Amino acid sequence: MRTTPRPVRTLAALAVGVLLTTSACGGDDSATDPVAADRSESPTAAESPSEPAPSDVPSEEPAAAGAVPVYYVGDTGVGPRLFREFRRVSGEPALGAAEMAASGEPADPDYRSLFPGGGGFDTVDHSGGTIAVTLSDETWVERPSGMADAEAELALQALVHTVQGALQSRDPVTVTSPAGATTLFGVETSDGVDNADPFDVLNLVSITAPEQGASVSGTFTASGVASSFEATVPWEVRDGSDAVVARGFATAEGWMDALYPWETEVDVSDLAPGTYTFIAMTDDPSGGEGNPPMFDTKEITVS
Repeated sequence: MRTTPRPVRTLAALAVGVLLTTSACGGDDSATDPVAADRSESPTAAESPSEPAPSDVPSEEPAAAGAVPVYYVGDTGVGPRLFREFRRVSGEPALGAAEMAASGEPADPDYRSLFPGGGGFDTVDHSGGTIAVTLSDETWVERPSGMADAEAELALQALVHTVQGALQSRDPVTVTSPAGATTLFGVETSDGVDNADPFDVLNLVSITAPEQGASVSGTFTASGVASSFEATVPWEVRDGSDAVVARGFATAEGWMDALYPWETEVDVSDLAPGTYTFIAMTDDPSGGEGNPPMFDTKEITVS
């Protein structure tokens, strides 16, 4: 995610929502973006036609295999934050999601993983009020050279939000290596790590639909989660020259204490076929004197 709307790019050759094997995947959110995601839902059957995605709201039952929330990192005007994508994995959902968060390629090229290459996860076990993640080796036990403390903490939070979202549980997360170490990038987890305050780690607006690279026509439904002033979520559609060709706003179900769902209808029937960028953002009542607005953007094709 960028702090200002980006120019429309050539669509990357990414297969959004393609079935991925557990060995190739890796990462969620249980409070709307895990902490905020407690009030959000996964994509509907219409958005994910091959298989309905599990709810992102915590429950006592683990999510079935299919679309799971995966947390990646993106840049904002207040520093790196976590952004959520719903991705499909095969096998055990929490393990596949964790692998996707660590080593999978985000569908949105604005996102990235803070996990360096070379490591991996062996198991994710949810029992006794704890989500226990086992590393496949010792690679990620210590903080690697060049990784700042804040990056290590955010990488751990990406893992926490992801496995909590896949399991639909807010139970704390521990990480253990085969040799018995209980740190991830030097951050101790033996007492269990909770999901952090969403206002400290999450981007405050997120687009669930349309997905990156989606094809739309006529009028489409845009949705996501946000915490924006007075629950107002402005949106824009921009063309290849970055000119605004449509705009409006959605009203979220709440604001201030969490990220809440928002939904709106976007009319693109007057637009010429081509590639555009759909942008959702937080409202800025200060006129630029406070923190910069946060954005989420998705490239779409109007047919």
